[in-house]
Amino acid sequence: MNSTSGLSRRRVATASSSSVTGDDLASNGWSGNGSASNAAATHAGSAFEGGNKIAFDPRDLDQDREESRHGGKMPRLTLMEEVLLLGLKDKHGYLSFWNDSISYALRGCILIELALRRRIALVKDANRRRNPLPDRLVEVIDDRHTGETILDETLKMMKAQEGEKFTINSWIDLLSGETWNVMKIGYQLKQVRERLAKGLVDKGVLRTEKRNFLLFDMATHPVADVRTKESIITRIVSLLTATTSTVSPSALDKEGTQCRVTRAVCLACAAYAASVLDNAFGRLTYEDREAAFQRCDEMLAEFSCWPFGSNTGPGTASGRRREAVRIGMGSALPSGRESVLGLVQEVKREMNGEDDLGFELIAGVLEVLSKLDSLL
Repeated sequence: MNSTSGLSRRRVATASSSSVTGDDLASNGWSGNGSASNAAATHAGSAFEGGNKIAFDPRDLDQDREESRHGGKMPRLTLMEEVLLLGLKDKHGYLSFWNDSISYALRGCILIELALRRRIALVKDANRRRNPLPDRLVEVIDDRHTGETILDETLKMMKAQEGEKFTINSWIDLLSGETWNVMKIGYQLKQVRERLAKGLVDKGVLRTEKRNFLLFDMATHPVADVRTKESIITRIVSLLTATTSTVSPSALDKEGTQCRVTRAVCLACAAYAASVLDNAFGRLTYEDREAAFQRCDEMLAEFSCWPFGSNTGPGTASGRRREAVRIGMGSALPSGRESVLGLVQEVKREMNGEDDLGFELIAGVLEVLSKLDSLL
């Protein structure tokens, strides 16, 4: 029975059943040399004989263009998620109650992630170098959504504040709620750790359970995908125990990932500032662990200045204490300066020239994180 309304399934034309003539193509608005024909063939991919149209999502094309413009694909997990995953206890699914650093460090990771995705950068001003890195102004250069809820929320707030630009230090303070100005308390990002954990649940890395803590019940998020966390730990350990200037592929994310050397450096430095790096060194001996911490401190010192690798100071306070203890104990462990300088060269290759304002912003964030002990 023939119906004149409703949905109907169309048969795909094949060489044996039907053929398409030039008149048919002309009647449908197709031409041999027209742009419409070329565009349709590109999108259809010649999947059907006769050039039938295939539906596609324009956002997929935008994503392809963005990846080609930014030099690679976006990683599966953001920096904030990787730092949080390092801090979570595998079976219990919650962070240490004594960790006061991770909340502040996660806000810094948000700015780093937005800078790596080319959404924010420093204001291009010739006089900006008169100010310290953390006191340089930040602006939005691309307000398109990233697909990550926390990043998009932060980007929206920063875009709304274009009239009165804030510095790197001010943005980290505002996002953390560390301000005495009650008019700016609305900039605080609330429940960041819980929202990041729920995002990891959606990605299949964590699962949700309910635990009883004597007086109250609390949702916890034990690790469901152990291999994902192990891969992060392997990358960090490989990066911080390298003995040569060549960056090992095992210390980096998958081939084709955008700015994967810079992301590896930022992950190690952010985890160090957030006091979750201990969880990655369980398989190392005491001396290897101390050497890895010393390497991370040197790395943070070299990447918290601009240009990268121009640091002439003695490093952070904790690094100086660790170096003094190492010398006092008579340890002969190498400092790893050569491998750190090799990382500096690899990161500079991922920059867009020597005046890359996005990477300059990253250096400013890392300088703030390097002083986290004194801030807290």
